[in-house]
Amino acid sequence: MPDRAPQPVDRQLPTDEARDLISLVRDIAQREIAPKAAEEEDAGRFPREVFSLLSESGLLGLPYDADHGGGEQPYEVYLQVLEELASARLTVGLGVSVHTLASYALAAYGTKEQQVEHLPAMLGGGLLGAYCLSEPSSGSDAASLRTKAVRDGDDWVITGTKAWITHGGIADFYTVMARTGQEGPRGITAFLVPGDAEGLSAAVPEKKMGMKGSPTAQVNFDGVRVGDARRLGEEGQGFAIALSALDSGRLGIAACAIGVAQAALDEAVSYAASRKQFGRPIADFQGLRFMLADMATQIEAGRALYLAAARLRDAGRPFAKQAAMAKLHCTDTAMRVTTDAVQILGGYGYTADFPAERYMREAKVLQIVEGTNQIQRMVIARHLAGPEGR
Repeated sequence: MPDRAPQPVDRQLPTDEARDLISLVRDIAQREIAPKAAEEEDAGRFPREVFSLLSESGLLGLPYDADHGGGEQPYEVYLQVLEELASARLTVGLGVSVHTLASYALAAYGTKEQQVEHLPAMLGGGLLGAYCLSEPSSGSDAASLRTKAVRDGDDWVITGTKAWITHGGIADFYTVMARTGQEGPRGITAFLVPGDAEGLSAAVPEKKMGMKGSPTAQVNFDGVRVGDARRLGEEGQGFAIALSALDSGRLGIAACAIGVAQAALDEAVSYAASRKQFGRPIADFQGLRFMLADMATQIEAGRALYLAAARLRDAGRPFAKQAAMAKLHCTDTAMRVTTDAVQILGGYGYTADFPAERYMREAKVLQIVEGTNQIQRMVIARHLAGPEGR
């Protein structure tokens, strides 16, 4: 029987440096991440040592300036790194995406003094970040958040609860959106809060369907005091900062989704080539071959879509609509492809002995985080037809 083992993705990369970077990431993924993924996810263990290794390897600040410890890589390269990491283990790929999201406000809106003081440790000093926008009563309607920051001399006192926070309770810093003024989006300000701040605590992590190794928890701010030097951007600019960060973050989710889908396709191809029924590999049956062909086509389309959006971003052009499209298409693709992978494996696909069921459970959350796919459709429609209720 011919060898039909899955091959690494043939990537179009802009430089030799980028090709070397992908080779490094694949080596780390194969040696340090993938072999432990199933066991550690089942045990609910967060791989902090992997993130330390990624930081030492320069992989936690790839899209940011080299002056502050970043990798100064274009987004089209950074996203393909995320895809490789997520293919090995979504907890890691998504974790890097969230850390990058948490660093964005300081990197894009911080003062030079703030960047010099904080960014090197955030991007290459072993720290891990979290992004705090959602709350128990404000998820999709993020502009209605209730967490408050009240001015007290040269300090701000933050009180409230954030919800669904990736890395909640283990992060070294939190980028926090809090209300400092009027109701609505114009009364929100961004702050950089250290993870060991007095009055900051995290609830017991949520018990989730998938991504059990990635802690998701409510984070409580009980009179947390931070200096005005930790305010990011202008007062009242926080919601604009949050939305700008999410445009880029959605591309990270899209890339992670394609990573999970690719891993599921690889598993399905490998299984179909080795599993025999009626005297021949099930990969020889047309019905199953067509499923594999559709899965591969959907993945390639998703990859092309997120890379097209990334190239717009790299060129300094508007990309919010394309980011929403990429997040929508890629995460829906991940759900379809992982479901089909379980079907191809049959009864084995429904067991924890094979990773297909884990991929399927993990894919579901990607349709929810950083703006549900219903919200993405609203964003896309606004770009096409203007705001609702004009």
